[in-house]
Amino acid sequence: MTMFDTHNPGAFTFGLLGNLVSFIVFLAPIPTFYRIWKKKSTEGFHSVPYVVSLFSAMLWIYYATMKTDVSLLITINAFGCFIETLYIALFIVYATKQARMSTLRLLILMNGGGFCSILLLSHFLAKGSNRVRVLGWVCVSFAVGVFAAPLSIVRLVIRTRSVEFMPFYLSFFLTLNAIMWFFYGFLLKDYYIAVPNVLGFIFGILQMILYVYYKNCKPLVADTKLAEDVALPDLKVDIQKLSPPPADGDDNSKTVHDKTEDHSDQTSKDDPLNKC
Repeated sequence: MTMFDTHNPGAFTFGLLGNLVSFIVFLAPIPTFYRIWKKKSTEGFHSVPYVVSLFSAMLWIYYATMKTDVSLLITINAFGCFIETLYIALFIVYATKQARMSTLRLLILMNGGGFCSILLLSHFLAKGSNRVRVLGWVCVSFAVGVFAAPLSIVRLVIRTRSVEFMPFYLSFFLTLNAIMWFFYGFLLKDYYIAVPNVLGFIFGILQMILYVYYKNCKPLVADTKLAEDVALPDLKVDIQKLSPPPADGDDNSKTVHDKTEDHSDQTSKDDPLNKC
């Protein structure tokens, strides 16, 4: 087996383009993690997409070693394993205790226990073409998980009416990535690669539609904060107006009291309370 089989020029071309786009997608979270590093907080970001993406990359490498014509899967997923590991490590460093423990549990169960179980079961219980078939369906399942993982961010966008945590360029490159790998799998007649990217394309389009719809909306969280900021000064002004005037002597207070009881028109005009 050669490292890059070029007997199918179309598939080879889409594989190279898929590597290029996937490389950009893997680097896309860098601004997010720079923000996490700078603020020393993970804020509203979640670790699930990165843990699932790492697991998926590990599975695709294992699947590619069972085949003879999908070497381009190995190159990009090896890089994916490296960069996703860095992201997860940085997330764990700056996450809250609860988020850190949740991430570690998921990492141990999925990337440790889960991958080892699949490796052992497929090795001892499946042989030859059956092993490739079993691994293919497992990869399809978790590829769907990778594409569905950002749905948690979609829910956050809908709830807050803010696209702060869902950059448009990331959704765009995810959609483009799905297109490249779909044609790569389709031209190789490897539908385990092609099928999940159909869902990737649909989810990518959904995210871009939501971005366009909500990009000019006023975030609900910001509205609440703004309401609080406006209410407090108004309350302060009302208290000042209702407060007694500076003491100039008891006679002034008595005069105001007498004029109020007389219900004179002049008092109605001069009384500060009537100006509120």
